[in-house]
Amino acid sequence: MAEKIIARPLLEEMKTSYLNYAMSVIVSRALPDVKDGLKPVQRRILYAMHKLGILNSRPHKKCATIVGEVLGKYHPHGDQAIYDSLVRMAQDFSLRYPLIDGQGNFGSIDGHNAAAMRYTECRMDAISNEMLLDIQKETVDFQNNFDDSLQEPIVMPSATPNLLINGVSGIAVGMATNIPSHNLKEVVGAIHYYIDNRDCSIEDLLQYVKGPDFPTGGLVYCENITEAYKTGRGGIKIRGKVDIIEMSENKEAIIVTEIPYQVNKAEMIKKIAFAVKEERIQGISDLRDESDREGIRVVIELKKGANAQTTLNQIYKHSTLEVGFGFNWIALVDKSPKLLNLRQIIEHFTNHRFNIITRRTKFDLKKAEKRKHIVEGLIKAVDNVDRVVKIIRGSSTVEEAKKNLMEEFSFSEVQAQAILDMRLARLVALEIKKLQEELAELLKFIEYCKDLLANDYKIFNLIKEQLTEIADRYGDERRTVIKGGIKNLSEEEYIEKENMVVSLTNGGHIKRVPISVYREQNRGGVGILGGSINSSEDITKLLFVTDTRSNILFITSKGKAYVIKTYQIPLASRNAKGQHVKILLGLDAGEKIEGYVIVKDFQDQEKTLLIATRYGIVKRSNISDFKNVKSRGIIALKLKEGDTVIGITVIDSEESDIMIFSRNGLAVRTNITNIRVMGRNTTGIRGMKLSSGDEAVGLVQVSKEESILAVSQKGLGKRLSYNEFLTKGRGGKGQIFMKINEKSGEIASVASIAVDESLLISTSKGKIIRLNSNDISMMGRQAKGPRLVRIEEPDIVVDIAKIKEIQE
Repeated sequence: MAEKIIARPLLEEMKTSYLNYAMSVIVSRALPDVKDGLKPVQRRILYAMHKLGILNSRPHKKCATIVGEVLGKYHPHGDQAIYDSLVRMAQDFSLRYPLIDGQGNFGSIDGHNAAAMRYTECRMDAISNEMLLDIQKETVDFQNNFDDSLQEPIVMPSATPNLLINGVSGIAVGMATNIPSHNLKEVVGAIHYYIDNRDCSIEDLLQYVKGPDFPTGGLVYCENITEAYKTGRGGIKIRGKVDIIEMSENKEAIIVTEIPYQVNKAEMIKKIAFAVKEERIQGISDLRDESDREGIRVVIELKKGANAQTTLNQIYKHSTLEVGFGFNWIALVDKSPKLLNLRQIIEHFTNHRFNIITRRTKFDLKKAEKRKHIVEGLIKAVDNVDRVVKIIRGSSTVEEAKKNLMEEFSFSEVQAQAILDMRLARLVALEIKKLQEELAELLKFIEYCKDLLANDYKIFNLIKEQLTEIADRYGDERRTVIKGGIKNLSEEEYIEKENMVVSLTNGGHIKRVPISVYREQNRGGVGILGGSINSSEDITKLLFVTDTRSNILFITSKGKAYVIKTYQIPLASRNAKGQHVKILLGLDAGEKIEGYVIVKDFQDQEKTLLIATRYGIVKRSNISDFKNVKSRGIIALKLKEGDTVIGITVIDSEESDIMIFSRNGLAVRTNITNIRVMGRNTTGIRGMKLSSGDEAVGLVQVSKEESILAVSQKGLGKRLSYNEFLTKGRGGKGQIFMKINEKSGEIASVASIAVDESLLISTSKGKIIRLNSNDISMMGRQAKGPRLVRIEEPDIVVDIAKIKEIQE
């Protein structure tokens, strides 16, 4: 025979073939039917078990038996695909109301696979009986299987709203579905309301359906869950359920008792542990899984003093203890995929049940009328038993006897055959009475069926009664708690608020270290090493204390301003070198950090920023000028050749006085009104007149509650009262505040400190000593002061940092 070749454009062939493939996947594999909420493979598994008699009331059978039956007769897509579906139908952490009762290892919430099908056993769960109820009564249509050798149901008669109570997820070609599970009692309540109020709204139904009810419980957060149920699309957040308990004094633990739906518990714990290792989650001292058959229990022990809520926020952000769940309510309606809302799903299910009950009633009516016809013939035969017997005995064959009976008594062929099949024992008086009673019952049942078919409202009432029975039998209390929307936390709200020591070396290495590392010492101590100093060039340059959530505004050698949050600076041990600030801030080549200031709020219109330089120049700008600092920085001031920033402070009010201190022990006090506010791209004006060889070394804002602390390069220091200095105009040479000589060395740093305030003094070699201000003597302007820290040459003191309490 000659081959027949049809010429066809490749594009057209590809389009047709791909569309056929796509529709096959959509209809035959991935999407559920809106009527029974089952995918084809799930429906075939249940039907095969029904045909094999592996019911809830029967013993368990090997899963391999069911898989083989389904594979050979209904679903030729591979045994593993069938077994995976069967396993999921048996997992109580996958389905809200499992359809299969498994025996053996069916996997775990930790992601462990089920045992091989030859080892596991199963049977239909009790609720699955409701899925196949009355399937033998012509309630649903059947179709040929893949090889046309058998018939299988197109859809189950399902008396349970399975699509809503168990949900579904599936990925087809070009589309996907994701419907969450719900509480059976709530869904039944909504269906009852819909039947009684056909024009009801989604809002009305949501009085009953409070939201998703996942098998693993958890907490659901959604800003507007009504919109998701209206459109069939939307998103919610699922969080695990946790309890915060106190383990000991100042130490707490977070106990996870429920996890989000479809989250692998073991993987979740790994992610938390990895985030702790990467320092994205802070404050955790121990993490262990104490889960058992009684339920989930993951213990997260916190470090002493750690804030439990802050740590929990970090866990939510960096692990799967919080996940998103997207609504995409797509299901097959008459074999076509459609996006549905809550009301439409309930409507389709209700109409399905109406059709099932109608078809069942018609089947029962037809069967009852057929039986009534036979019983009427039997009763008539009994009433004329002598003549019937005579006719039968006078006939030579069965066919002749049937024909004679039909002619003599006007029996139908069915009646005549029933009479011939009747046993002689049915002729006794008791049996005759039973036939009469049976006829009465049949007449009553036939009347009931006809009445039911004639009154739709009675069918709907029957649907409600059946659903109520199912809810009473299988319903339980809600597991998932529905909450409002989650506040969108800013990045810093995931960070625990605590004091940090920030240090910057001359070589540009920056880091932060918890303040608890540095304990207070007596005056004259040697301090402890606060950094890794590898060369004489890489000495400590800046040292200050701030909390993790504060803004740090840095000024560089090019007069540019950069802003960074404290928590964005790498956390390191006190002996670590830290990260290079050029990488952290993206500085230009040769650009160095020269000064800093802590800024709580850039929006404050009442505050201004004052910058002082080595040459005694001061520059005042509005703090709001720096509210939108770009990642590449912005100009803060113009610097003269060789000049650098030595101090920055935020000015609280126009009544404030400021003081500038020089390396040679002189200080100028002036009112801030003497320094006008200028634009960012300016040089500034003279604040202090410096002698040859002298330079400005410090800038402070005068405070009545504080005093001046001055420390020399060789570790001598003292406190002075602000009242020792007169307020004058700007640009003067100033008054002496500390005598210097070869023994004391030049002034290293100046700060304004309060009574009973902790402070850190750092040296060029990275040593840091922590002192209390009460241990430092208050002296006059001419005094050098006692030794605060012992210095071994060539080491020198470089900076002072105050430790302030965290302000909430």
